[in-house]
Amino acid sequence: MKQILIISGKGGTGKTVLTGALAALATNKVMADCDVDAADLHLLLAPNIKQTHEFRSGKTAFLDKSFCKQCGRCINLCRFQAINENYLIDPIACEGCGFCSFACPQNAISMQENICGHWFVSDTRFGAMVHAKLGIAEENSGKLVALVRKQAKDLAEKNKCDWVIIDGAPGIGCPVIASLSGIDCALIITEPTLCGLHDAARVIEVARHFSVPVRMVINKYDLNILMSETIEKYCNENNVELIGKISFDKSVVAAMVEGKTIIEYKNCLAKKEIIAIWEKLKQDLNN
Repeated sequence: MKQILIISGKGGTGKTVLTGALAALATNKVMADCDVDAADLHLLLAPNIKQTHEFRSGKTAFLDKSFCKQCGRCINLCRFQAINENYLIDPIACEGCGFCSFACPQNAISMQENICGHWFVSDTRFGAMVHAKLGIAEENSGKLVALVRKQAKDLAEKNKCDWVIIDGAPGIGCPVIASLSGIDCALIITEPTLCGLHDAARVIEVARHFSVPVRMVINKYDLNILMSETIEKYCNENNVELIGKISFDKSVVAAMVEGKTIIEYKNCLAKKEIIAIWEKLKQDLNN
């Protein structure tokens, strides 16, 4: 079983479009959406949710007024000003440090685990998919990503799948680092802009720090041929394999409007180029 992570270093480069296309091309696979802060792979794959699970992480203080003597100690000690003069705790301001619960002489404050979001196991027209939704303003997205990764891997092993296709988060933060663990290949998709190259170079450094093999794809390369040549030069100088370039193609947008991957939509230049990228990727990873 091979695990492929599609990441970009920045948003808007076509990460989910490429992930959806690879999901349509690969056989005997499980998909995972690890962009839990702003998940959108479900918009293309239209999953039918079979299992829903709570994601719990971190703790928030809760005050039981039947025990509280209103001594004011918790108000004075809370450096986050999460407890007001009416002895009401603001769950947004509370950082879950637990100091108030230790300091309360009446044991009126307890620390309770937060429900930060939910994760799902679903069926799609291309096979099983594991995805999640993090709650508004909730933290620990890296922990939720690790959970999604583990569930997708376990499901693939249980069903004897050949591939795990993972849509990663943008940037180089905690969700990306959590996505990279144990991956067989990080497929970096970039755009022909200076910002695209800069952010792709950063995420390549992160992947290599964790000894993850990387390969590069340039999306919409023909919108800026000169910049695409600069990216190719960077790949040559830094031993990064450029396995394909995808043309700007309005059919990609038309396919998304209809809720389809470009592979399902119609024959076009971008579809042919993505198929060639998948064949090259399969060949590289199976050798």
